[in-house]
Amino acid sequence: MAPTLLDQFARLQEVGETLAGQLAHWAEPQARQSLIDRVAAELGQAGQEVASLLLSGGWRAPPEEVERRFRLLLASENLSEYGVDPFGFAPDSMRGFIPALEFLHRVWFRAEVHDVARVPDGRCLVIANHSGQLPFDGAVIGASLLMDRDPPRIVRSMVEKFATSLPFFGTFCNRAGQVTGLPDNCRRLLEADEAVLVFPEGARGISKPFRERYQMTAFGHGFMRLALETRSPVVPVAVVGAEEQTINLYDAKGLARLIGAPSLPITPLMPVLGPLAMLPAPVKYRVYFGEPMWFEGDANDDDAVIAHKVDEVKRAIAAMIDRGLQERKGVFI
Repeated sequence: MAPTLLDQFARLQEVGETLAGQLAHWAEPQARQSLIDRVAAELGQAGQEVASLLLSGGWRAPPEEVERRFRLLLASENLSEYGVDPFGFAPDSMRGFIPALEFLHRVWFRAEVHDVARVPDGRCLVIANHSGQLPFDGAVIGASLLMDRDPPRIVRSMVEKFATSLPFFGTFCNRAGQVTGLPDNCRRLLEADEAVLVFPEGARGISKPFRERYQMTAFGHGFMRLALETRSPVVPVAVVGAEEQTINLYDAKGLARLIGAPSLPITPLMPVLGPLAMLPAPVKYRVYFGEPMWFEGDANDDDAVIAHKVDEVKRAIAAMIDRGLQERKGVFI
């Protein structure tokens, strides 16, 4: 049943009361000073790290290394003589975007990548937690496979139809290898021995409120049925850091439906900055790649059987998230 106007009002009132409570707590001199001091110290340390990277130029890969990686990508049997695959992916067209991707990956988020070599050659499903309001976590996972794995791989992300239908941006998504998240698209990519990135939480995960950070929502079962059908290994991935890049107070689902978007988060700075409030803070990302997981069974098994296998993957990701939260020193460092 669709929520009534009274339901929406009650939800807004609940969010307002929660925010008021947080503000009241932060307004206490001791708590406020502690928070300010901690954030200032972290930002200062992060700023020094960013300045060092920019001054040294160490965040840029040498041109010959970039060229070597692109030669390997262009050798794919899935590309036509014109360097394009059936979904519109064109590796050569990404060359001009590499500096921006490197900056995002190595400078803005200062991504710390663990065990990316665990991603095997050939077909595989890369399954990750999802957060951050905008899919920068997907971009960082893709950058990890492109820039930190040797040989490099292009991960084919399953994205919302809303993204691929946008003017200009939709074309960019296709050229960069992103594909509308339909089971048949995923099946075809796996049968072509591609690496496919899936966020089983979907919009539920990326748009959850800040108070629920690092609490994964329900996983869809579709990826597991495809893994069984195509005999593809599942590589669990945990991303720590994205939850804090954009603080979501409330998901305005009613307004989101009006513009055809899966979600529309309301952030603290949105009344002041408008859409610019969605830009991510310079948090530090930590990306953990788990051991490939192989599953046996029938893709048409009952939901209860499939759910047990899905829970194994979810537990593997949760364990890596816990590890990342224990290892990090702060949100920005």
